[in-house]
Amino acid sequence: MNVALKVNNLKKSYGNFEVLKGIDFEVNNGEIFGILGPNGAGKTTTLECIEGIKSFDSGVIEVFGKGIHQSEIGVQLQSTSLQDDITVLESMKFFCKWRKLETRVDLLDKFGLKEQYKKRYRNLSTGQKRRLHLALAIANNPKLLILDEPTAGLDVEGRVALHEEIRKLKDEGVTIILASHDMAEVEVLCDRLVIIVKGEVRALGNSRDIVTEGKKEKKIVVRTMNNSLLKHTEFKNSSIVDKTNDGVTLLSENLTEAISEVVDIVKEEKDFLVDLKVESLSLEERFIELINIKKEVV
Repeated sequence: MNVALKVNNLKKSYGNFEVLKGIDFEVNNGEIFGILGPNGAGKTTTLECIEGIKSFDSGVIEVFGKGIHQSEIGVQLQSTSLQDDITVLESMKFFCKWRKLETRVDLLDKFGLKEQYKKRYRNLSTGQKRRLHLALAIANNPKLLILDEPTAGLDVEGRVALHEEIRKLKDEGVTIILASHDMAEVEVLCDRLVIIVKGEVRALGNSRDIVTEGKKEKKIVVRTMNNSLLKHTEFKNSSIVDKTNDGVTLLSENLTEAISEVVDIVKEEKDFLVDLKVESLSLEERFIELINIKKEVV
C-alpha cells in the first residue's frame, strides 16, 4: 500500500460557517508530511478529523485503505494532557493500560528517560516532556504518527535532538504527519506538505516546488554604505518587500533591469554598494504570499 492516508473532499461546518471546504490530499507510506496553515485556517480541525476525535459532514478519510477507527494511529499528547503530579513511569503505565498494552518501559529508555522514571511531570524540562509525549504516542506501534508542534518551546539543541528522533522513526517505517508553525522545521524534516488557508488547499507538494510554483521572481538584497535606498518608496522594475537598517530587499522578475536601476540610483545618490545578492524566495515568504498577509513596508 503506497498511500498511508487519503483525505478526499473533506467538509466540516459549524452552523453556516464552513471550516473545511473540500480538503484533498494524500500522504505516501513512509514519508514525513507537513500540514501548514494560519490560525483559523482549518488545520487543527483537519487533524482532529483524521485522529477520529471530531466528526465531519462529508468526504472520505482512509488510513492504509481502512476507516480511521479501524486503524492504529499514534497521536502526540499536548502538555495539558498529563497531570503535573504524575511520574514518567506512571504516565507510561497508565497510557499502556488504557490501550491494553504491556508497559513500554523500553520506549522511555529509547528516548533518554531512564533516569527520570520517578520524576514528576511538572519537574521535567521542556525537552524531556516532548520526548515523553513522543514515547507515549508510539507505545501502540502505530503505522501513522501525528505530531502537532512537537518542538514548541525547545532550544536549538533540543530541537535538533528531537528532529533526529523523528527521522529515526521514519527510518523504522513510520509515516509521520507534522503540523508546525516553524517553516525551517518543515523544510528540514518534511518530504512533502500541504498548505491550508480558509478551509481550502492552497498548495501541495515538496517545499521547493511550492516556493517556485508559477513564480519567476527573485529576491534582490541590497546594502549600501549610506543606506540611500531606504528613502525610496518605489522602484520601476521591482517591488519592495522589506526595509531594515541593513538595507532593502526587492522582488523582481527582470533581474537585469532591476539591478541596473538600483545601481543607477546608488550612483545618483553618490552612495556606494556594499553588498548585492540575488536569492530565491523562502518557504515562509511563499506561505505569507499564499495566505495574503501583506507585510507593511515603511
